[in-house]
Amino acid sequence: MTMTLDIISDPICPWCYIGKTKLDAALAQRPGHPFDIAWRPFQLNPDMARAGMDRRAYLEAKFGGKDGAAQVYGRIEDTARAAGLDVDFARIDHTPNTIDAHRALRWAYDEGRQGALADILFDRYFRRGEDIGDADILADAAAEAGLDRALFARLLAGEADRDTVAAEDSRAREMGVQGVPTFLIGGKYVVTGAQDVETWIKIIDEISDKTEQLMDNSS
Repeated sequence: MTMTLDIISDPICPWCYIGKTKLDAALAQRPGHPFDIAWRPFQLNPDMARAGMDRRAYLEAKFGGKDGAAQVYGRIEDTARAAGLDVDFARIDHTPNTIDAHRALRWAYDEGRQGALADILFDRYFRRGEDIGDADILADAAAEAGLDRALFARLLAGEADRDTVAAEDSRAREMGVQGVPTFLIGGKYVVTGAQDVETWIKIIDEISDKTEQLMDNSS
């Protein structure tokens, strides 16, 4: 018996990258987990200009200046490295609008490659410092995930699913999502933040035990 696990996330969110890494570590320890995973859109910056903006200006505006940005991202970098991630925040010079990245993730779901593409987008942004709002980079990322580059390039050049992604983002906010990552289990149970591996293992085991009990009672 499977259960949906919707990961409401933004591929430029470092806590989402950390949270996915910890979740993946837990899933690796529980290969029989019940989750059917889907990535759902949430834009940290829904009003960001379509072209994005300079990274330094963005961080200093968000965190109250150069020192504030350095302190916040210093803590994030320490947490990321403790989770085993080889991040390089210094390479990031541009903060993108992520609606096109979310469109690409939506299309990747239909091909069963959404998780792979999410991994690649995180890697390209946080380790390689690439602009994942750029259509060519997104098409390259799709190809790296085993998807049809030409198809994704063609779709990204148009407006397909832009309104759908924006509507999903709005629904998440209407549900009360204020930050990411947010994990929605079975359509009703919410887990917020980059939870530790042990927390996810406990959640998986509890769900598995309840599922077994239900199956025993129905037999």
